[in-house]
Amino acid sequence: MGITKFMTPEIIFGTHSLSQVGESMLRLGAKKVFVVSDPGVVNASWVEKAIHYLKECKLDYYLWSDTTPNPKDYEVEVGVKAYRESGCNAVVGIGGGSAIDAAKSIALLGTNEGTIHQYEGVDHVARPLPPMVMVPTTAGAGSEVSQFSIIVDSKRKVKMTIISKSLIPDIAIIDPQTLMTKDARLTANTGMDALTHAIESYISLAATPLTEVYSLQAIRLIAKYLRPSVASQHNREAKEAMAMASLQAGIAFSNAILGAVHAMSHQLGGFLDLPHGEVNAILLPYVLEFNMISSPEKYKNIAAAFGENVNGLSLTDAAQLAIKAVKDLASDLDIPDSLSNLGLQEEQLDFLSHNAVQDACMVTNPRDMSATDVKMLFHKVLRCEF
Repeated sequence: MGITKFMTPEIIFGTHSLSQVGESMLRLGAKKVFVVSDPGVVNASWVEKAIHYLKECKLDYYLWSDTTPNPKDYEVEVGVKAYRESGCNAVVGIGGGSAIDAAKSIALLGTNEGTIHQYEGVDHVARPLPPMVMVPTTAGAGSEVSQFSIIVDSKRKVKMTIISKSLIPDIAIIDPQTLMTKDARLTANTGMDALTHAIESYISLAATPLTEVYSLQAIRLIAKYLRPSVASQHNREAKEAMAMASLQAGIAFSNAILGAVHAMSHQLGGFLDLPHGEVNAILLPYVLEFNMISSPEKYKNIAAAFGENVNGLSLTDAAQLAIKAVKDLASDLDIPDSLSNLGLQEEQLDFLSHNAVQDACMVTNPRDMSATDVKMLFHKVLRCEF
């Protein structure tokens, strides 16, 4: 094994840990805090609570909550203008992956020149970012601990993958009680996003013994607790377990990167503005089937993490159990099994496939994929030809 790096923020985890947001910002030298969120999280009162804790620490703040699902480049531009004019010197993101990705991109352009488009790809950030504290309110994205920010290029209709160690927040605060205001559909979609992070990071070409531990434990937790978490908003044990699973999957994929599921879902999210977690959930079994020949031993371990009995099975049979376990979970959560009802058209596949093979996440997919391979998979998912 060559030289590897493993990076995480400071992590504060537990019920009522949101109360640490003010003290955390103080420790980072904040004077005035730029708070980034979205209307849904504001309505759920989590932003109000965070601001209360900032005020307790006598910190001034500016609230900007104009983010949408799949944050757009022009939204980031507006946020950056507000950040610069507000006189803030630190950033707090409160919300799901969209709000946190927007917060990180605003922080990036708060100290770096140009537009967000110039930072697409890997390691293009030249100057340090302002202090960042991120508070996730969903169990799925993992952006609060990752070196990723995903922003839609509205002209190209493509999700830009921005990767830099500079985007790893200083402090991540994970408070499981924030999950109790999410409905069943959002809980299912974000949970399947976390599962995709765990599985793709586990079979990634960049996986290491450190990342694999986090990936497998996240799979175990999701296999056990995602169904009960979707079933009840008030199941505290399930919410705590899913918050931990999302955190562990986020740590894993930040360091091991991802694969073809994300390379493909980024295109669908950017082009059709679809829910990221749901698209990942639909694509995951198809991509797993394509990738299976690359690492059947790891697929056997995934099946075991789902609680499947793999004793005495051939590698191929055990690997097939892993794919079946993923499909069964998605089915139990009422995830669609094809893209046909989400607006995807046959004539769009060439464009989407060409862009997918250029996505940064494709580099670490364990099996080489051409645009023709991607188009074939898109076609199978469109037609539900599993």
